[in-house]
Amino acid sequence: MTWLYLGILSGLLLGIYDLCKKQSVNGNAVLPVLLFSNLASALVWIPIVLLSHTGGPLHPGLVVHEISLLEHGMLALKSCIVGTSWLFAYFAVKHLPISITGSARSIGPIFTLAGALLIFGESPNLQQWLGISLTLAFFIGLSTVGKLEGIHFSNNRWIWICLTGVVISSCSGLYDRYLLASYGFTPATVQAWFSIYLLVFMLLPAFGWLRGWWARSDFHWKWSIPLTGLSLLVADFVYFHAMAEPDAMVSIISCLRRCAVLVTFFAGTFLFREKLFLRKLPWVLGILAGITLILLS
Repeated sequence: MTWLYLGILSGLLLGIYDLCKKQSVNGNAVLPVLLFSNLASALVWIPIVLLSHTGGPLHPGLVVHEISLLEHGMLALKSCIVGTSWLFAYFAVKHLPISITGSARSIGPIFTLAGALLIFGESPNLQQWLGISLTLAFFIGLSTVGKLEGIHFSNNRWIWICLTGVVISSCSGLYDRYLLASYGFTPATVQAWFSIYLLVFMLLPAFGWLRGWWARSDFHWKWSIPLTGLSLLVADFVYFHAMAEPDAMVSIISCLRRCAVLVTFFAGTFLFREKLFLRKLPWVLGILAGITLILLS
C-alpha cells in the first residue's frame, strides 16, 4: 500500500507547486510563465534522456527507456492534454484567490472516479462514496463564501475556466493510469518525454503572446517561475511512481492529491493575505474530511 503514502506526499508537494504558480502569475503574463516553468522541468530531463541513451551512470529509477514512434505519439498526446488543462488553470489562478482555486481542484476526484468506474472497473465502497459526496457538498458550501469576496460561482468566467481545467486534468489522470499500469511505461520515461513535449506544446501560445496576437499583460521575471516547474517535477515524480504500482487505484490517488488544499488554503491566507479565513475554514475542513473518509476506507 505504498502508493497511498506516495499519493499523500504528492498532494503536499502539489500544494507547494500551487503556491509557486500563484506567485508567478500574480500580476504577470501567464503564457511566458508557463513556457519558462516548463523549460525548467525539461532542462532537468533532457540530460537524463541523453545519459540513458548513451549508457551513462544513472539510478535505475531515472533511466528513460527507448520507445517507438507510436509511443512518442502517446506521450505527446499526454502533453497536449496537460498543456490544455494548464492554460485554463493558470489563467484561473491569476484571477481568483488561491484558496478558491485550490479547493475547486478538490472536486477533480469526482470526475476521475467516474472515469475509473467506466474504464478500469474500479468499485468504491460505501465509505468512499460518502467521502466523495462530502467533498462535493463542502465545495458547494465554499462557493457561498466566495460570493462574499465578490466571486459568484454561477457567473464568474474564471470559476468555469478553472473547472474546465479540472475536468481536463481528470482525463489526464485516467490516461496516466493507462500509460503506467496498463501499457507499462516506466515513470521516468513518461515524465521525461511528457516534460519535453509539454515545452514544445507551450511554444506556440508563448510565440503568440510575444507577437501580440491578442491583448496581453506584461511579463516580469520572478524566481518563483523556475521553482514552479521544479516543484511540479518532484510532485509528479512521486505521483507517477504511485500510479505505476499494480494495486494502485487512480480514483483514490486523485483524492489523496487534494491534500494540496491544506497548503494552498493556509498559505493563501498568510502569504497572499486572502480574506475570510474563518468563514472558509469549516468548508475546507469538510473537503478534507471527505478525503480522509476515502483514505481510511
